[in-house]
Amino acid sequence: MALSPSLNLRQSQSLVMTPQLLQSIRLLQLTHVELEQFIAGEIERNPLLAREDGEGPATPAREEAAAPNTSEAMADRLDSSLENLFPDDPGRHESIGPDLSAQWRSAGGNGLTGGGDWNLEAIAAEPVTLRAHVREQIAFCFEAPAERLLALELAEGLDEAGYLTADMEEIAVRTGAELALLERVLSTCQTFDPAGLFARSLAECLALQLKARDRLDPAMEGLLANLDLLAKRDFQALKRLCRVDEEDLIEMLGEIRALDPKPGTAFSTAAADPVVPDVTVRSAADGGWAVELNQEALPRVLVDQTYFATVSARAGKEDKAFLTDCLQSANWLARSLDQRARTILKVASEIVRQQDAFLLHGVRHLRPLKLRDVAEAIGMHESTVSRVAANKYMMTPRGLFELRYFFTAALAAADGGEAHSAEAVRERIRRLVEAEDAKNVLSDDAIMDILREDGIDVARRTVAKYREGMNIPSSVQRRREKKALAGVGA
Repeated sequence: MALSPSLNLRQSQSLVMTPQLLQSIRLLQLTHVELEQFIAGEIERNPLLAREDGEGPATPAREEAAAPNTSEAMADRLDSSLENLFPDDPGRHESIGPDLSAQWRSAGGNGLTGGGDWNLEAIAAEPVTLRAHVREQIAFCFEAPAERLLALELAEGLDEAGYLTADMEEIAVRTGAELALLERVLSTCQTFDPAGLFARSLAECLALQLKARDRLDPAMEGLLANLDLLAKRDFQALKRLCRVDEEDLIEMLGEIRALDPKPGTAFSTAAADPVVPDVTVRSAADGGWAVELNQEALPRVLVDQTYFATVSARAGKEDKAFLTDCLQSANWLARSLDQRARTILKVASEIVRQQDAFLLHGVRHLRPLKLRDVAEAIGMHESTVSRVAANKYMMTPRGLFELRYFFTAALAAADGGEAHSAEAVRERIRRLVEAEDAKNVLSDDAIMDILREDGIDVARRTVAKYREGMNIPSSVQRRREKKALAGVGA
C-alpha cells in the first residue's frame, strides 16, 4: 500500500481556556483589597473604564465639569471673602487680598501643595519610628563621636520588636572598634527607654525590664535562666532551682506576666487592614434570613460608551482598533464583576440555608458541610465554590466569619444518628477545659468519655489533635498552672 500526503477536514469540539475566562476565574478568588487594586490598574490602562462613583480617567466631558473647580476660581472666591471680611477698610483688603490671592494661585489651589484638595494628613505629625526614637536618645547619651557612631551601628541592627539581631563581632571587625568598647556602648544603649531595647534574647529583654524596676534578684535570674521550664509549667522544678517557696514563685510569675516581651512594637507604624465582609446576614421579617451583598465591598465599573463613540469617529485605523479592544475588555470586566457578585451571593445563601441552626443557637449546632454539598445544591462545580469560599467573609448575628469556617469535617455519632461538625467538637472540648478546676483536670481519655456520652464517637488521639490545634496544654501542664493560679487567688 502506497503512502501519500492528503488534506482532510475534521470537525471537533473542545474546551478552551480563553483569556477572558481566566480573568473571570481569577476575579472570583480575589479578596476585596486585591480586587480594588486590580480594578485600579485596569482603569489606569483602559480609558473607557470608570468607577460608578465617578472616579476614573479624565474625558472631555469630565474636564469641562471639573473646570470651575480650579485655583483661579478659588482665588476669586478668596477675593470676595476678603471684601466681606473688611467691608469698612478697603485699603486693608487691598494690602492683604492680592498677596493671598497670588499665593493661592501660585500654590495651585490649596495654599500648601501644587494642586489637589486640602489634605489634613499632609500637615499632621508623623508617628515616631523605633529608629528615630533610639537616635534621639543616642544624641543625648553619647558625647564622643566614636561611641555615637558605634551606637548608630547597633541601632541599625534592631528588628521591629526592639531586639538586637546584628553580630557584635562582625560590627567590631567592620568598624575597627575594640569589642570591649562596643560592649560598653551596648550596655548604655540597653538603658534606653522603653526598657528592654537592644536585648539579644527574650531572657535578656525581661532581665533589662526587671533591672529597671530594681527587681532583678538571684531568684529572678534563676527563673529567667529556665524559661523553658516556665513554658512547660514545671513549677516544682522552678521552685527548686530558684530556691523559693510556692508563694514567692507565684509572685515572681505575676511580675513576669506584667513585662513586655516585644518593647519595640510600640513604635510600629504598620496599619492593619480591616476585614470588610463581602456578605451580610440579618434576620428577616418572615422569620428567615436576609442575605445581601455588602455594597462597600462590591466595586462597580462603568463603560463610557459616549467617549468611545466621540473618539472613534475621529480616530485612525490603529486608534480605532485600540479603542475597540478597550471596549471589549471593559464590557467583559463589567460582566465578570457582575457574575462574581451573583456567584458569591448564591454560595452564601446556600451556606446560610444549611447552617440555619448555627445562626440560631451557636457553634455547637454547626453542621458538617462539604464543598461538594453546596456545589450540588446550586448547580456549580466544586472548584468554583472553593474559589468563592477563599478569603471571603460573612457578617452574621453571631459575628464575622470566613466562608471556609462553615465547611468542616464530619465526626460520626455514637448512636448512629446525625454526624457532628469537627468545629462544634472543638468548641465542646474548649468549654470542657475552661470549666475545669485545679482538683478536677480532665485528661484526654476523660474528655473522650464525656463526648461519647454526648453522642460523639471520637478517639482519644482525635481529642489530643484538636486540643493541640487550639494551643491547649496537656492535663499535667494545666493542673500545674491551675494550682499556681489558685494560689494567686488565695
